[in-house]
Amino acid sequence: MRTLHSPCLHIIAIFLLSANLSLASSVSPSTEQRAKAAAATALHNRACTKISPFYWEIGDKEKPLISASVGGNTYDANTNMMIASASKWIWSSYVVQLKHGNLSDADIASLNMTSGYTSFRYPRCARLGNDGKSDVSVKQCFDAKNLLGSNSEIDAEAVGHFYYNGGHFQKQAIDLGLGKFNSISLQQAMQSVLGNDFSFGFDSPQLAGGVTTSAANYAVFLRKILNSQLLMHDALGTHAVCTNPKSCPSAMSTPMPSDESWHYSLGHWVEDDPKTGDSSFSSPGAFGFYAWIDHSKTYYGIVARKAPAGSAIDSVKCGREIRKAWMSGNPQ
Repeated sequence: MRTLHSPCLHIIAIFLLSANLSLASSVSPSTEQRAKAAAATALHNRACTKISPFYWEIGDKEKPLISASVGGNTYDANTNMMIASASKWIWSSYVVQLKHGNLSDADIASLNMTSGYTSFRYPRCARLGNDGKSDVSVKQCFDAKNLLGSNSEIDAEAVGHFYYNGGHFQKQAIDLGLGKFNSISLQQAMQSVLGNDFSFGFDSPQLAGGVTTSAANYAVFLRKILNSQLLMHDALGTHAVCTNPKSCPSAMSTPMPSDESWHYSLGHWVEDDPKTGDSSFSSPGAFGFYAWIDHSKTYYGIVARKAPAGSAIDSVKCGREIRKAWMSGNPQ
């Protein structure tokens, strides 16, 4: 029998070690590992301690897999709140479902905010409702006067350029025959298309920012996307446009920080910034509600809280650290 010399044994040992390391790196973390990493991150990561208290949840297409309230019991899965711009994902899913996935060029321009309707101001519509006019309609909100003129004005120079504004969706709703609908009838019309297994309302009939709901209900909506009950599953990330005016000539206005370059798809963001992004799909709201679906369309997540306007990016920074911990199995 031939005996291997020590150099040969050394080479074989290196090969086996390399193979084992490669195998180990390719093994996905268990659900338990993911959960521990995500929980530790939610409790201790600086981005998350900054926004405490909040509720968070991660799940798959069937059910929640982990959830917790951080910083006390101020928020839980059933806390109803205004979700601001996280409303956009619900509206775009309604349009995609209504059109059976066959969107016109006008639909796409409205949903990726390149239609030129840049003058809409949310408070003008909300004030109409606060005056006791319970029958305030989608069109009345669109026609409302603001300091710059009216909510319904179109900027010809903005057509074909990304400009983050609720006017795109408000005009689209009118074009789809919803102009006379108030908060109640608007919700009923959308619910009839999206399904009655989750619930939401409107504080005012504004498609881009008027929804009130809970994390539990929004989670059902996200699970319906993941399991293809909603056609948004296949529309995620499609028709995306660049959004940062500093690096994108076709972008005019974005709510994101100038050092973040995401794309905008059909009523939702694609978090594909070269430095911080993982190409997840998401919808942050101004008051701190943040919802996401990972790029593989396997998991969803939510960070839910009520905070002053302008709090979206802080929730994003916490939420994406929790997501990174979940996906990797390593606390962040």
